[in-house]
Amino acid sequence: MKIATWNVNSIRTRLEHVTDWLNQNLVDVLCLQETKVVDRDFPRSPFEQLGYHVYFSGQKSYNGVALISRQPLLDVSMGFTPIVPNLQPEWDEQKRVITGIIDNVRIVNLYVPNGSSIGSEKYEYKLRWLTVLRQYLQLLLKSHEAICVCGDFNIALEAQDIHDKVKAETHIMSSEAERQALRDVLSLGFADAFRKFNLEGGNYSWWDYRAASFQRNLGWRIDHHYLTPVLYERATSCIIDVAPRKLTQPSDHTPVIVEF
Repeated sequence: MKIATWNVNSIRTRLEHVTDWLNQNLVDVLCLQETKVVDRDFPRSPFEQLGYHVYFSGQKSYNGVALISRQPLLDVSMGFTPIVPNLQPEWDEQKRVITGIIDNVRIVNLYVPNGSSIGSEKYEYKLRWLTVLRQYLQLLLKSHEAICVCGDFNIALEAQDIHDKVKAETHIMSSEAERQALRDVLSLGFADAFRKFNLEGGNYSWWDYRAASFQRNLGWRIDHHYLTPVLYERATSCIIDVAPRKLTQPSDHTPVIVEF
């Protein structure tokens, strides 16, 4: 089984990139973030023509997540509220969570809030959102042993996940409060698939469009696959595919693929 995660930064803008990539990469599930399209306008037909099943939760211009799967998924749900009882519905106004099951593996596809700037209202929202995520995953773990939580986490957890020109402790996506909030989530028993196979720095999944960041490899590793122990043991590879970032008008992120 292969599961890929990719923040496409608008599925309609990047549709040809994504369908071409799928034609060249036989993944079982592709998890997309930042689709930036309301559900009625999601371009499902090109994926269905390729033989995929499509599930999505979107909104206009911002956010949005989708699962593109080779076989039908079971128990698909969108947002936190179907899983977390008594949660206020406003937690799902932003479309950031989608989950489904394939071959007894539950996939949780996330687009974690960016947080804007340290100390801002959006930053505080991000920290609270991560506490809700922990509740959500804690409940899923009661009924599922094999879970892959993937997506754009907007957090670089370790120093080697960021290029050396960034002052990490004062930068959004690498402040200690964000990192600790993510560690609290991972303490439920999740491990980083990429780090099972590669402990080196300089491996990134996102590069700013500005300052020739990709050409200079001034990147961040913020797109992750986090696995429960049973899946972590079964993982045979996890790679970052930089090829799509070299295309004309690419997403600023590139796919990360885990294989079991």
